[in-house]
Amino acid sequence: MKLRGACLHSTKRFYGFRQIVMAARLRLEFPVKLTIAKLWNVLRMGDNKDLEAEIHPLKNEDRKPQGNLGNQSKSENLKSKPQQSRLSRCRTVAFFLSLFICLFVVFVVSFIIPCPDRPSSQGMWRLDYNAAVPYDFLATGDVNRDKIQDVLFLYKNTNSSNNFTRSCADEGFSTPCAFVAAVSGANGSVLWERPVAQDTALVKCAVPLTSDSEVSSACILVGRLGSFIAVSLFTGETLWSHSSNLGGNASVLSPLLQVPDVDGDGAPDLLILAREGHEVSGAIYSSSTGYQIGHRDSLGMDGDGGALLHVTRTGAHYILLPCASALCGVSVKGLYERITGRDGQFKEDSYWENMLNSSAHRRLLPSSGAVRYLMNVPGKAGQDVLLVSSEACMLLDGQDLVPKWTLGATQVLRKPVLGYYKPDTLAVVIENGTSIDRQILLLDLSTGSMLWSQHLPSLPGGPPSTSLMTADHRSAFFFWGLHELVSADEMGPQDMQHSLYMFHPTLPGILLELANVTANIVAFDAILFEPSRHAAYVLLTGPASSDMPGLVSVTKHKVRDLVPGSRVVHLGGGSSDSDQAIRDRFSRLRYRSEV
Repeated sequence: MKLRGACLHSTKRFYGFRQIVMAARLRLEFPVKLTIAKLWNVLRMGDNKDLEAEIHPLKNEDRKPQGNLGNQSKSENLKSKPQQSRLSRCRTVAFFLSLFICLFVVFVVSFIIPCPDRPSSQGMWRLDYNAAVPYDFLATGDVNRDKIQDVLFLYKNTNSSNNFTRSCADEGFSTPCAFVAAVSGANGSVLWERPVAQDTALVKCAVPLTSDSEVSSACILVGRLGSFIAVSLFTGETLWSHSSNLGGNASVLSPLLQVPDVDGDGAPDLLILAREGHEVSGAIYSSSTGYQIGHRDSLGMDGDGGALLHVTRTGAHYILLPCASALCGVSVKGLYERITGRDGQFKEDSYWENMLNSSAHRRLLPSSGAVRYLMNVPGKAGQDVLLVSSEACMLLDGQDLVPKWTLGATQVLRKPVLGYYKPDTLAVVIENGTSIDRQILLLDLSTGSMLWSQHLPSLPGGPPSTSLMTADHRSAFFFWGLHELVSADEMGPQDMQHSLYMFHPTLPGILLELANVTANIVAFDAILFEPSRHAAYVLLTGPASSDMPGLVSVTKHKVRDLVPGSRVVHLGGGSSDSDQAIRDRFSRLRYRSEV
C-alpha cells in the first residue's frame, strides 16, 4: 500500500510538472506567433500598396477618388475592345493570306514548273571512221555543258564524218589532213569536228583564254609545218590562227607549256620549245590572241623533249629539260628578259642560279642514264620532281634537287602514274620491264617503300596504266596485260590480245579482268564522266602505221556494267570470298573527283 501511494504521488507530481512546462511553452510561443502575424500583415499592406501604385500610377497626382478611377477604367476598356477586335481580325487575315501564298508557290514549283531533265548517259557507245589514222591523244571537257564529260580526239582523214561537210580543202589543207572531234560522253554523238592542220605536232585542250575559263576555253594545236591555231572547246570555231615562226628546219618539242600571264589579260600564256640542230629555243605566245611576245631565243642547251615547268619553294619558275645523261634547266625570268628586253614579274632562285652558273650547258643534276620522264608531284612543302632514267627512278626534293629515295636497277619505258593505295596517301605506279618481264610496282610516294607488286606480262607497245579515286579515299587502278597471266613458253595465238585488269587496294590478292581487245590500242584513259556516278574507260583504236589508213574507233565502256561479266583472277594471297562476292564488292565501288 505504501508503494502504491508513493507511485500515485509521483504521478501527480509528474502531471503537475508537465502542465507547468506546457504553460511556459504557450507563454513563449504566443508572442512569437503574434509577432509573425503582425509582420505578415505589414508585408501584405505594403504589397497591396505597391500593387495599387502599379495599377494606378497617377492616383496621387490626379487626387481623384478611387470610385471615379474605377468607372473611368471601365469606360476605357469598353472603348478599346472594338479596336483590339479589329486588330486581331487583321492579324488573322494576314496570317492566312501569307500561308495561302506560300502554299501556292510550293504547288507551282512542285507540280507546274517542270524539273530540268537529267541527260541519260549510255553505258556503252562506239564511233567508227573508215580509212583514217588516229593520233595518240585523248582529252575530256564538258563541251555541251550538260554536266557530263565529253571526249575530244584527233584523227587524220580525207573528210569528216557524215554529219559534217567541212573538208580539208575548205580550210586550205591538202588531203588527208588532221581533224579534231568532240563527242558526247553521254551517247557518243558528234558535237563538232573540223580540220585544224595538215599534220599535228602538239595539242593541248581546256586552255583558258581569259580569267574566266567557263566562258572561254580552247584547244591549242601546233602543226608540224608551222600552223598555230586555237579553236573553241564548246563550238569548234576558230578563235585565232597564225604561223608559229618556227623555221623550216626546226622540230617542235613536246609538251606545250603554260606559263603565268605575261601580257596582262588574266590568262596563262604559252611557251613553245623547238629544236634546230643541237640547240633548243623557246618562244612565248599570248593564249588569248596567239601573237608572239618578243622574239625566239636559245635556251643554251640541247634536249629531245619532255620539258617540265617547275616552281621552286621561293616561287621561281624554271624550265627543266632532259639533256643527254643530265637534267638541264633555265629560268623563265631570264628567258623572258632576253626575248622581250624588259623586266618581268617572274622571280629567280639564288640557289638554282648558283647551280646553273657553276655547271656547263645549264646542267642542274647528272644522271646515271638517259632521262626519260619528268613529273611534278605534290610534296610536304611544295612541288617535288619525280625523275625516271634508263637505270633508276628517284624522287628529288623540289628545292635543292637532293634525292629523297631511289629505286635502282629499273627499266621503265612508260610514264609513271599517281594514285592512292592507302587513304589520302599518294602512291606511284611504275611499270618495270617490258613484254613478258613486266612488273607492276606500287611505291609509297613519300618514302619509296614497296606497297604492292605483281608480275603482269604485256604486249609490246601496250596502253598505259591509269587510276580513278574512289569514295574511300583510295584509288582503283587499271592495268593492261595479256589475256592469261602466263609465261613466255606458254603463250599461244589465243593469248595475243590486250586484257584490261582492275585492282583495288582493299583486295590486294585479286585482279578483275574487265575486257579483252584484239585491235591496236592507240590511246586509253579511265574517266569520271559524272561525279560520284559514272566511271568509264575510253579506247581509241586504229592502224599502227600512218601509211596504212584503216578503221578508227572510239569506244566507251562503263566500268560498273563490265563487272558482272568479268573474270576474277586470284593472285598469290587470293581471297576466301567467292568470285560473285568479289564482283559484288567491285560493283559497290563509288568514285569521286580529286580535289
